[in-house]
Amino acid sequence: MPCASLPAKENNLFKRILKSYEQKQYKNGLKFCKMILSNPKYAEHGETLAMKGLTLNCLGKKEEAYEFVRKGLRNDVKSHVCWHVYGLLQRSDKKYDEAIKCYRNALKLDKDNLQILKDLSLLQIQMRDLEGYRETRYQLLQLRPTQRASWIGYAIAYHLLKDYEMALKLLEEFRKTQQVHPIKIDYEYSELILYQNQVMREANLYQEALDHIQTYEKQICDKLCVEEIKGEMFLVLGRLKEAAEVYRELIDRNPENWKYYENLEQALQPATIEERLCIYEEIGKRHPRAVSPRRLPLNFVTGDIFRERVGNFLRVYFSKGCPPLFTALKSLYSVPQKVLIIQDLVIGFENSLKSCDLYSNDENGETEPPTTLLWVRYFLAQHFDKLGQWSIALDYINTAIASTPTLIELFYMKAKIYKHIGNPKEAAKCMDEAQSLDTADRFINSKCAKYMLRANMIKDAEEMCSKFTREGTPAMENLNEMQCMWFQTECATAFQRQGKYGEALRKCHEIERHFFEITDDQFDFHTYCMRKMTLRAYVDLLRLEDVLRQHSFYFKAAQSAIGIYLKLHENPLTSESKEQEVNSENLSEKELKKMLSKQRRAQKKAKLEEERKHAERERQQKNQKKKRDEEEEETSGLKEELIPEKLERVESPLEEAIKFLTPLKSLAANNLETHLLAFEIYFKKGKFLLMLQSIKRAFTIDHNNPWLHECLIRFSKSVSDHSNLPEIVNKVLEQEMKSIFVNKNLKSFNEEFLKNNSTSILHLLSGAKMMYYLDKARQEKAIAIATRLDDSLSDRNVLSLTNVLEALLDGSFGSCNTQYEEYRSACHKLFPFTPAFMLSANEEDRSTTPLNNSVLNYDVLCNEI
Repeated sequence: MPCASLPAKENNLFKRILKSYEQKQYKNGLKFCKMILSNPKYAEHGETLAMKGLTLNCLGKKEEAYEFVRKGLRNDVKSHVCWHVYGLLQRSDKKYDEAIKCYRNALKLDKDNLQILKDLSLLQIQMRDLEGYRETRYQLLQLRPTQRASWIGYAIAYHLLKDYEMALKLLEEFRKTQQVHPIKIDYEYSELILYQNQVMREANLYQEALDHIQTYEKQICDKLCVEEIKGEMFLVLGRLKEAAEVYRELIDRNPENWKYYENLEQALQPATIEERLCIYEEIGKRHPRAVSPRRLPLNFVTGDIFRERVGNFLRVYFSKGCPPLFTALKSLYSVPQKVLIIQDLVIGFENSLKSCDLYSNDENGETEPPTTLLWVRYFLAQHFDKLGQWSIALDYINTAIASTPTLIELFYMKAKIYKHIGNPKEAAKCMDEAQSLDTADRFINSKCAKYMLRANMIKDAEEMCSKFTREGTPAMENLNEMQCMWFQTECATAFQRQGKYGEALRKCHEIERHFFEITDDQFDFHTYCMRKMTLRAYVDLLRLEDVLRQHSFYFKAAQSAIGIYLKLHENPLTSESKEQEVNSENLSEKELKKMLSKQRRAQKKAKLEEERKHAERERQQKNQKKKRDEEEEETSGLKEELIPEKLERVESPLEEAIKFLTPLKSLAANNLETHLLAFEIYFKKGKFLLMLQSIKRAFTIDHNNPWLHECLIRFSKSVSDHSNLPEIVNKVLEQEMKSIFVNKNLKSFNEEFLKNNSTSILHLLSGAKMMYYLDKARQEKAIAIATRLDDSLSDRNVLSLTNVLEALLDGSFGSCNTQYEEYRSACHKLFPFTPAFMLSANEEDRSTTPLNNSVLNYDVLCNEI
């Protein structure tokens, strides 16, 4: 951009500065800046100073950059160039709100500057300032009405604001200007048509959408999408016969898509089970090798028909040797009658195959190969694992391993059983065996690493992952670069279990940074998608980014971080020197000498480790600097290093916890734990109205949750204990709490909770804890309620029992060592393979009573691996 305040020679140099910046020739740009600024007349020229600052920023010299840009702006505050450059500098630091202010100031001085308007529009859509984005796109459309991006950007602005009518008008006007080849298919035009149709469907203009897709069908590249839209519109409009024809064609194209079958049933509207079965039999004849026509009827048939069909289904895949067979049938396990039929059939198959190599003793035909019995036992191990009958599951999987000790799936399943038992170390050992059978399999490698992390074997897990990470770089660093969040979430929880809060927080903050980077990475797509006309994908991207922190990885990281910060608030970590001082007071001279020697060795080891890390960081920084110098690429400098010692010794842990909580409150508001975590933070801060808000939101989601019950009683007692609250706050609290407690006192409220949830261990535990919390004299009764183990309890599994055991140990019931040992002994009889319930070595009773298999337990810990 020419500068009017400079004479011809300097003006030409200024143009060359701009060109050098655009071509990323930053050193040349600085040379031209120096040539202008070395002239005493123009040593304080604002625009040149600003451009010098912008160029320095691209070379990583951020402090100098800000100094020159601010100096340039002070010298020429009425220059749109200086304001624009300041905005670019703020944008490079991700300070988008400040950058928008700079661009607006620049536009006041040059309202029709295209580049500033484009930059402003990018920031507005990035920050989701949709009203401002629409205004900016309108200005761009007025200035450049012939450019495609001007029309598309303006239409998208209306679409995102849900003004579908205006968006459709703009898209149609733009479509009319497009030159369409009569024979050749234009991909970009095809995408425009499909985007237009998407807007129509979102506006509920179903007939118009159907007419539109049929009119332009020949010009659309994505033929599958066309058929799916037509089928959907026929269904919505009630044109069922035509919808059925479309979905039959789609099933012929892909007979494994369950959604097509669901929509076909909706179109045909079968009145009876027989009619539904006819639909699947007809498709099964056309596609004899398809699995779905045989699997889907198992969802709705019952009794003898189910027995016959599931039996045939199982036989086929046992004979083929299909490892995912159980996964295909797992959804049926919500119906107890079907579970019993499957169990009866498969045990019958096993007995018959052992005796005569046939599925039934009374049938004739070819005998089954030995592998069929192997897969039957593999299935039975999965079946009994699902039911929580782990001793039987282990018997089956061990028998299968004895017959075929080289099959990875068997060791994988054994690890899974031990995981559900609650024995992570044995699970990791089994998974390591599975991994050793195929060291080139990345999937089994990552599973092995995950199981190791769950067993707190962090170093082993890192070594396991190093087989597939970049050579010459520590695995932990490379996994962080690759945004491998499953590893980092498991790492964070492992460090948290070990009490290494600094390391755990570092992992949580690394995950938070990944989400920030993913959000920031969308910036480049704002122009790319309009240029390439990938408009449907672009709108989907924007909508995904809006709810990105709903992802389970972020929730797990936030949950861990908040839990740690709450603990650090209760028990802040003191400095090491203070800890040593306190510990040395009660030691003898010999013990003190030994302790100091140990500390010196630890300090020496820590110093060597720090020096190694420092050398590694310096090496990486040199490599990065060299790369920048060689390629002369724009960079925003190195990120602030996350140091565990600093993270675990923050001044205000609760404020740090709120930073993780804030995205959850808006994006995971339907998750009960979000509001209960919020309550715990505000309870520590003494914010009564915010506590009330959290409790009310949680109450609307699940008023019978055990954790919520504890929060309600703690909150109500805290309110009654604080008599100095402002009158208006007291009035609000009393009014709102009446609707929850319905004029009951806390003890009555707790007794009613216990009575209504007498078959749930977790509910009984929470009620018992609150009984002791309200009245310390009722310790024995509270412990008796919490430690019930009779057969009437519905959630008698490892997780529930472990929670009770931890409560007996952590002081929730005061001092109760005797009851703790008695309860642990009783749990051991129920679950002898679970380490948490193992009896101490000096106890004589080391019972090996088999697991209680008399009742099918469908609420066992069958989480996804």
